[in-house]
Amino acid sequence: MSEPTDRYKTGMATRRAVLGASYVDAAVASTTPFNTDFQTLITESAWGSVWSRETISKRERSMLTIALLAALGHHDEVAMHVRATRNTGASMDDIKEALLHVAIYAGVPAANHAFKIAAKTYADMDAEAKTKG
Repeated sequence: MSEPTDRYKTGMATRRAVLGASYVDAAVASTTPFNTDFQTLITESAWGSVWSRETISKRERSMLTIALLAALGHHDEVAMHVRATRNTGASMDDIKEALLHVAIYAGVPAANHAFKIAAKTYADMDAEAKTKG
C-alpha cells in the first residue's frame, strides 16, 4: 500500500473529528480489497476536500449535509450525521430548521421521514448518555 496523501490524512482527521474515532475505526476495520478505493475516495474528497474547508463552519456543513441527505432519502446517512452533531455544534433546533427547509424544497414526505429518524437518533443518544453517566 502506498503512503497516504496529505489530502487523505487531512480527510481522516476531519472524519474522526466529525463522526468520532470509534465510528471511523469500525469503518476502517471493515475495509476490504473491494471497497478500499471507495474508502479512499470519500476520505480524500468528502472529508479532505469539502468538510475540511474553512469557508463555512462544521455546524453549517452538518446542517447542509443532513438536509441534503434527507431530501435524497439517504436515511442511514441522516442518522449517522445527526449523531455527528455532537461534534459539529449543530443543535437540535438547527436540524429542525434544516428539515423544515427540506419540507418546503424537497417535499413533506422526505422531511417527515427525516424528522422521525432524527427524533429516534436523538432519543438513542439521550439513552446512551444516561447509561454512561
